Amino acid sequence: MRASGILLPVFSLPSPYGIGTMGKAAYEFVDFLVSAKQKYWQILPLGPTGYGDSPYQSFCSFASNSYFIDLDILESKGLLLKEEYQNEPWGENPDKVDYGLLYRKRNKVLEKAFNRFDKENLSFKAFCRDNAYWINDYAIFMSLKEHFGGKEWQSWPEDIRMRHNDALVKYGTHLSEKILFHKFLQFEFFTQWTQLKKYANEKGIMIIGDIPIYVSPDSSDVWSRHYLFLTDEDRNLTSVAGVPPDAFSATGQLWGNPLYNWDAMEQEDFYWWKQRTGMASLLYDYVRIDHFIGIERYFSIPAGSDTAATGVYHQGPGMKLIDAINQSRGNMGIIAEDLGVLTDNVRKLLEKTGYPGMKVLQFGFSGEPSNDNLPMHYKKNLIAYTGTHDNDTILGWYKKLDRKNKDFLRKYLNRSRVHVYDLIFETMKSVANTAVVPIQDWLCQGSKSRINFPSVAFGNWTYRITDNMLTESLAQKISDMTTLCAR
Repeated sequence: MRASGILLPVFSLPSPYGIGTMGKAAYEFVDFLVSAKQKYWQILPLGPTGYGDSPYQSFCSFASNSYFIDLDILESKGLLLKEEYQNEPWGENPDKVDYGLLYRKRNKVLEKAFNRFDKENLSFKAFCRDNAYWINDYAIFMSLKEHFGGKEWQSWPEDIRMRHNDALVKYGTHLSEKILFHKFLQFEFFTQWTQLKKYANEKGIMIIGDIPIYVSPDSSDVWSRHYLFLTDEDRNLTSVAGVPPDAFSATGQLWGNPLYNWDAMEQEDFYWWKQRTGMASLLYDYVRIDHFIGIERYFSIPAGSDTAATGVYHQGPGMKLIDAINQSRGNMGIIAEDLGVLTDNVRKLLEKTGYPGMKVLQFGFSGEPSNDNLPMHYKKNLIAYTGTHDNDTILGWYKKLDRKNKDFLRKYLNRSRVHVYDLIFETMKSVANTAVVPIQDWLCQGSKSRINFPSVAFGNWTYRITDNMLTESLAQKISDMTTLCAR
């Protein structure tokens, strides 16, 4: 069935409290999607962010970002007083997230809610019990990070860094209240998210989520299950992830994420991945597997390298991992992020899975009619994008396009002048079953509104829309094009 959606991260929603949340604006955006005749709301990973504020570098693969907890909802439950958060300055610019300010202030407000929360709440106890396989390690991990001044776990004292039993007992006892606080944050997030997702689904809107293929080196995953990653006897990383030079970076991308010990993963029948997929199935209706190419083969860079230039490829787990994912995904659909250099083996793996891949319009205009990112080459079983979170906006991209490719684009569209909506229309009318357009493109915003610059560590993931942008007029424009394209 032909359908379409809008890409908008949760952090990009309007809110008077410094960052988008699961509150009023999220429900209003669902209503906007309905009025615009959209089917999908695509978001970015929901995990708690660390160094660089990237949702692809999370402190835990199973936890979610407490910044997204809506403060007004907490107030409606009697857990906060209005004066405890409404009079606080949450940032100078309503169109940017100030993560430093949130880091300093958000938990102080959330602690007030925790202090009023009934710790004997049966739903809370059931949540902690059902999620014990990850939440116990995560809660003590976050408590330890705070205890040690935010330092990465690799620099903690040796006894707790190596997880000696007596150290776990000692710190677990000393930090027991803080550990309970972090469990409360996860409970409150999942409670609010479950209600929002239910509202969206009842309105006919499906949530497309995102699983980063790798985890952060500074995460409870690596600290608690180091044997599933490529580490030495002192639990230091031996190899890290990245990609070779491509359209995004001339020197490749040095992500720095730990690589998996696939042999150890296979010996456990990919149990960690099954748990991870099962968690995703509770959060999303569909999930995009980031860097799907890495399942067939992965790029390994020696730890300590300055760039990705010294990396080499190794064989990945392939269908063994796919089978494990399929066993644990329930009714959740899978999307393969297969952008990058596709080998024949990757194409064969994707075809065997049956998952839809992705095509990005911006990648199509290289002056070559044979480029398979041109909409005329699209197939039904894929997701067509004008751009992703890693791309410039369509307007910003078009302004920077060189003369040769601009001429090619105009000839392809048979237009002397090109508007952003012409490029959206090419994506929407394509044969692809699903089309997804970032909200910035519908708003015709320029490069200042892009979400991420790949290979740039800081200053990303701050983009936000404001209250006055999601107008009835915009919804009608989107609805009209959606109807015209039979989506």
